[in-house]
Amino acid sequence: MARSATRESGHLVAKTGFGAYSVDYRLAPEHPFPAAIDDALSAYRALLDNGQNPSTIAFAGDSAGGGLTVTTCLAARDAGLPLPAAIVTFSPGLDATRTGESMDTKEGIDPILTRKSVEHTGAMYLAGQDPHQPMLSPAVLADLTGFPPMLIQVGTNEIMLDDSTRLAARARAAGVDVILDITADVPHVFQSFAGVLDEADRALDRAALFLTQHVHIPDTAAASAG
Repeated sequence: MARSATRESGHLVAKTGFGAYSVDYRLAPEHPFPAAIDDALSAYRALLDNGQNPSTIAFAGDSAGGGLTVTTCLAARDAGLPLPAAIVTFSPGLDATRTGESMDTKEGIDPILTRKSVEHTGAMYLAGQDPHQPMLSPAVLADLTGFPPMLIQVGTNEIMLDDSTRLAARARAAGVDVILDITADVPHVFQSFAGVLDEADRALDRAALFLTQHVHIPDTAAASAG
């Protein structure tokens, strides 16, 4: 569901044979919270209104878009909508309070992000809002009851590593089927290096397998024959 995940989406489409929609959601600072969530939820409503069965839909995204897969699912549940079949999220941003220990322990190790950089971009998205809200910090505040199966992929060198580990813990506590897939010594959204890093190729293979196990695409040929 994230525009930034176009390359990863292409790889997942190629590996699964599924179709994909990339949501052109509004961006901060011109359109701060909750504009992106509203846009993603509207896109999901449109799919459902057009007759798409939620069992054929998965939310997938990376980084900020990875966080959006979770918050959009929260918004859908709160709106009383049926939830998608699965969530796949790569290096998600899930804690606007920036309280994870990895924010400090991985500072200087993460080759891409710093606390200063994520606090700067996060402030544009917050636009003065209190970060202590489930829709802004689901890793520490969200009730994930009723969520679909989730695959969370992240690298050990990321300052936002604890965003993923804490969300996985909350999901397990809520009885959610969750896989926390941590890869050693790789950067933020390492899946974007498919074809370059073996770890990226293997991670995408695992993500594709997860999707094929949980997303149920009807066999139209069999249906026609019947």
